[in-house]
Amino acid sequence: MAATLEFLFDFGSPNAYLSWRALPPILARTGAVVAVQPVLLGGLFKLTGNRSPVEAFAEVKGKLAYENLETRRFVARHGLAAFQMNPHFPVNTLLIMRGLVAARRAEVEAPYLEAVLAAMWEAGRKMDDPAVVAEVLTAAGLDAQALLAATQDPEVKAELLAGTEAAAARGAFGVPTFFVGEEMFFGKDRLDQVEAALGA
Repeated sequence: MAATLEFLFDFGSPNAYLSWRALPPILARTGAVVAVQPVLLGGLFKLTGNRSPVEAFAEVKGKLAYENLETRRFVARHGLAAFQMNPHFPVNTLLIMRGLVAARRAEVEAPYLEAVLAAMWEAGRKMDDPAVVAEVLTAAGLDAQALLAATQDPEVKAELLAGTEAAAARGAFGVPTFFVGEEMFFGKDRLDQVEAALGA
């Protein structure tokens, strides 16, 4: 039976995008399958008292510059030349994260995930603008009207909230967070450890 990698995910994290793009070779080598668990990163921060790196390290001399260097190294190592920092960052992801829950319910999670990731971190689109989101989803062949309407469904809202609360209860404090069984790994720089755990 294939191992399962749980990926606690929010579109607003550039490191979530980079991890997602770096995962396919790991999954191929280990035979594992990935299960995306939508969480609202801002909500997770509030629940755990965490802050974004931009806020947390703003006053630490050299820290953000080094983080940017590490990102460039990761991009080069994994051949992720399509990545670009979104010019609208930080983007409020409430709408598109609810949309991910709605897309799963409509059984179009994979194309939705791909379309929104590419729009956010390759095309630099403003993905907290409903009109832009509708344009992106329509271009991907998805029913934008139905998916956007579903983001207002109380059950969809409740599912995203519950997923965020469950993540905090498991010890998660940010994104990307991975679970292999009950073992937790945080950050794109832990993917080697994730692969080892999947192969164990």
